[in-house]
Amino acid sequence: MPWTQLLSPANIDGGAMKTYGIRAIPANFLVDPNGIIVAKNLHGDELQKKLAELFD
Repeated sequence: MPWTQLLSPANIDGGAMKTYGIRAIPANFLVDPNGIIVAKNLHGDELQKKLAELFD
């Protein structure tokens, strides 16, 4: 996959999972260039629509 992926199994109860409220794996986030989360846990058509909106 051509994007950044993170996994920290040693910090399953803390770290990024706690910070971002991740309760299940996999979880995905779209992050803008300023580090702001603009969408999360989108799949299929929803993901495609959001990407088209952001890159249009």
